[in-house]
Amino acid sequence: MNVLQSIVEALQAMNVVELIGVVTGIVCVWLAAKQNIWTWPIGLISVGMYVFVFYDARLYADMGLNAFYFVTSLYGWYMWLYGGKNDSERKVERVSKKEMTVLLALGLVFTLSLGYFLDNYTDADLSYTDSATTAVSLIGYWMMAKKQLENWIVWLVVDVVYVGVYTYKDLYLTSFLYFVFLLLSIKGYIDWKKDLVALKQAPAEANA
Repeated sequence: MNVLQSIVEALQAMNVVELIGVVTGIVCVWLAAKQNIWTWPIGLISVGMYVFVFYDARLYADMGLNAFYFVTSLYGWYMWLYGGKNDSERKVERVSKKEMTVLLALGLVFTLSLGYFLDNYTDADLSYTDSATTAVSLIGYWMMAKKQLENWIVWLVVDVVYVGVYTYKDLYLTSFLYFVFLLLSIKGYIDWKKDLVALKQAPAEANA
């Protein structure tokens, strides 16, 4: 009875905006793992909700990140539909070493710059951690929009950190969300890799 009562109390205490963000966020990542184009419009709802959630939690870098997600979701939506050859549907590909090096360098500069600003000029909490996860998430989002397989590895790493950060900030529902994201990242990587292998085998079989 006590367990049931605790669950009921937790549900009553839930922030409705956060709950909407959680549900649509899980659906969004699940659809992304399946390469379903509906991941983008559903994602727009989720990131829109989290702009408000993170503003309230004083995680300003994450708030800005989700505002950026809202805009770039439109880019990802377009890229998945028309980013392939001759404006066709985009297929899964790998990120080049050169592009990954550039992205990591930009991520480091972004982390140090934003972390310094938030730490010295705002009341933000966990300034450098927040900035680092924001930078890595930007990299992951860019790679997902381009359907690059390694985006799932990036998300896996950052989701581990996010689970800890949001638990520390008492955003338990959001912490649970990122744990689910972590599991979906593993599924996404496996499914996308299978698709990439199939794409590489198709031309070879056609020429056989």
